[in-house]
Amino acid sequence: MIARRWHGIVPKAKADPYRKLMLDIAIPDYRSVPGNRGAWCLHREEGEVMHFEMLTFWDDLAVIEAFAGTPVDKAKYYDFDADFLIEMEPHVLHFEVSETP
Repeated sequence: MIARRWHGIVPKAKADPYRKLMLDIAIPDYRSVPGNRGAWCLHREEGEVMHFEMLTFWDDLAVIEAFAGTPVDKAKYYDFDADFLIEMEPHVLHFEVSETP
């Protein structure tokens, strides 16, 4: 299993509507992909900004490629992201997940 982590920063004044879009649009999009094992929207306040992290789990890199395209470490953005994000970070991180028996 592969964990995929995306990070974005939004001005605090725009954080609530952005969070709603992530929950209403991004999370269902992630979860609709066969081979997705779950998706969560994490957020934390830091001064005048809010950090968002999308933490998703996938069967393998081929499933991620079907969702996000190539290269698989390129960030996938939605049409609304440019109206909220301070910077459009170009890449995401992937981690192999060690599962216990």
